[in-house]
Amino acid sequence: MHTTVGIIGGGPSGLLLARLLHNAGIDSVVLERRDRAYVEQRQRAGILEQATVDVLRAAGAGERLDREGMPHDGIELRYGGRAHRVDFPALTGGRRVWVYAQTEVVKDLVALQLADGGPLYFEAEVHAVEGVTASDRAEDRPVIRYTHEGREKTLTCDYVVGCDGFHGVTRGMLPEGVRTTYERTYPYSWLGILADAPPVYDELIYAHSERGFALASMRSESVSRLYLQVPNGTDPADWSDGRIWDELDARFALDANPEWRLKRGTVTSKAVLPMRSHVTEPMRYGRVFLAGDAAHIVPPTGAKGLNLAVADVIVLARAFAHLKDTGSTGLLDAYSDTCLRRVWRAEHFSYFMTTTLHADPEQSPFETRLQLSQLDRIATSEHAAAELAENYTGLPLAQ
Repeated sequence: MHTTVGIIGGGPSGLLLARLLHNAGIDSVVLERRDRAYVEQRQRAGILEQATVDVLRAAGAGERLDREGMPHDGIELRYGGRAHRVDFPALTGGRRVWVYAQTEVVKDLVALQLADGGPLYFEAEVHAVEGVTASDRAEDRPVIRYTHEGREKTLTCDYVVGCDGFHGVTRGMLPEGVRTTYERTYPYSWLGILADAPPVYDELIYAHSERGFALASMRSESVSRLYLQVPNGTDPADWSDGRIWDELDARFALDANPEWRLKRGTVTSKAVLPMRSHVTEPMRYGRVFLAGDAAHIVPPTGAKGLNLAVADVIVLARAFAHLKDTGSTGLLDAYSDTCLRRVWRAEHFSYFMTTTLHADPEQSPFETRLQLSQLDRIATSEHAAAELAENYTGLPLAQ
């Protein structure tokens, strides 16, 4: 089988790229190693930037998002027993974010792809991508070797796009002498839970506490998504439901309202998420392109992971459409540099949010006071608050 663009990975970035290419009249094949049920149920990000919502709507995947998504016009910062709301539209000229879980985005895109898109193969295990060189010659077509339905198969492509995550095969296509890796591992993790409990606040609450960071989010009007900073290596089984709720209440405590509490409910999911930052450069080698987690990972504090992946494939889809319409590879050649400018901005913002709000196990009282000073600056300076709001709602996509 042959296709113009072979897409490895059927997560949101791979599925959205396939949809954008389909709408531009460019054929593609998506290979996803997991089964459909797993792909549609794996819990990931839930905050969508304005640009992400706009492109999903334009791609035909916005109907359920508009019906069930929850628009948010701000976040609340809690620190030192106080609360301060950051008003996004007032600070950014009207931009906002949406709460709509990645699982739901994937369901919408899978349904579209199976209804009228190109081939989407689940349980297709990619073993290798052969014929990859630094050259962009037309005759240097990559070959994807994979197993599907118990048979070894091959897919020849004009181009390959790796949307297969950090542990996928495509990141390794960049030779050691070409690839540069930048990374940071943080000295703490998140214990995340889903609970059948209505959120007590209609926007996200980010809490700085001497006990550690906490985040109150939601998946719907009846389901809460909550996080606690915990030591690396924490076993979720060591945290009983009661202990989790008690610790959340302690970290969200307000001096002006000491009776403030979360609404408790049945915890339906519990997992520990390590915190790290990672960037692989460049994001292109010959006819292989990296997108999403295959190229970069951010700690979730800044809500950038899914949105960065979407930005990558928007840039890439435009570049493929430009090639189809003009015969020019100019936008494809600029892909890595174009995306990396936004990637590094998002990396810095995520680093800022993470290091400002978390208590490093080794940090001194001096460093804690610096964190509180920075939070005070955001609460009292429109310029500082606007910088946070502009980054959180998403900077303009590079052309």
